[in-house]
Amino acid sequence: MTAAVSEEAALELVVSLHRLLRALRKARPDPGLQPTPLIVLALLTEYGPSRIGVIADRVPCSQPTVTAAVANLESAGLVRREPEQADGRAIRVAITDSGSRTMSRVAHSEAEALAERLGSLSPQDVQKVLEVGHLLRRLTDAD
Repeated sequence: MTAAVSEEAALELVVSLHRLLRALRKARPDPGLQPTPLIVLALLTEYGPSRIGVIADRVPCSQPTVTAAVANLESAGLVRREPEQADGRAIRVAITDSGSRTMSRVAHSEAEALAERLGSLSPQDVQKVLEVGHLLRRLTDAD
């Protein structure tokens, strides 16, 4: 069974999510870290070393976008390129210790900012938001 959702309701949710993400980004210790490189770091943290094409599919975005993000992250010492174990000609991207520390700092600062915002809601509303978080994750993993 598929629930009918109006385009207007979907747009309202999209705008609200963008506004919330913008507010959380302001809480970052490194405001220079843009969304795509941050997603790349998060994916490398979650899945481990990966090829550019795999990262692009997971973001999702184009391979040239990921290549540029990886180049910037590499020059900042947050990721490194390494040969693929099974095929030495292929390259995969791995997060460095510095990248892991950066990812942790960003995640904690954003979680702290979100927890502060959640503190303004009733316990019932907080529970609803946390339940929606699991559903949003399912939507992002649907691809």
